[in-house]
Amino acid sequence: MFGLILPSRPVLTPAILQTISPTQYAYSFPSSPHFSHIVIFLIPGNDLPAGACAAVYIQFPGSPEFKLLGAIATDKQSAIFQVNNNGSISGRPDGSEEIDMDADLANGNSLPGNVIVGISLEPIETVSAQLATIKASSDSNSTALTIVRRPPSTKVLAQRIIKNAFNFLASFAGGEGGNEVVPLKSFQDWWRKFERRVEIDPGFLEREGDG
Repeated sequence: MFGLILPSRPVLTPAILQTISPTQYAYSFPSSPHFSHIVIFLIPGNDLPAGACAAVYIQFPGSPEFKLLGAIATDKQSAIFQVNNNGSISGRPDGSEEIDMDADLANGNSLPGNVIVGISLEPIETVSAQLATIKASSDSNSTALTIVRRPPSTKVLAQRIIKNAFNFLASFAGGEGGNEVVPLKSFQDWWRKFERRVEIDPGFLEREGDG
């Protein structure tokens, strides 16, 4: 009922298609040589049940699960699925635009062993819903924004250093006639304390206040 094409390899025909159940079929083939696309097509003269599509799944060596690639249907009797090492997959049963998903295929088609492509007759609505969920998850992951906190400007950092020094030195100020004098030793003590804090916690100034 279904055929499978791998670039640079002989066409896989229904003669070697395994029948798992009346609605489930499978092709098994070596993972080597490396491939990045597969083509699934409905053999001419065969029809799918009304309201059903042929969902296509793939399992790579070393992986316990099957990944949904897409599907073919009566009005779309063939599909090309791109299977890159990053897990990019395309194809839909409703004939609309292709999808790209970031499913983790564990770089499986470079591992020794057999790849299994499963074909399952399922309701179009069910498969379309699964593909929509996969696409939504992929879009969410690819458009997620990382909030980056900008460091304070040089002016703000300078103001904080001055404020830190003022708070420390104010208690040492003394003098007559309205003139306040800070002993040089006090300033040296503040500078040593300030240097030690910078060594221990270089980012403390960036966290002081809102800037």
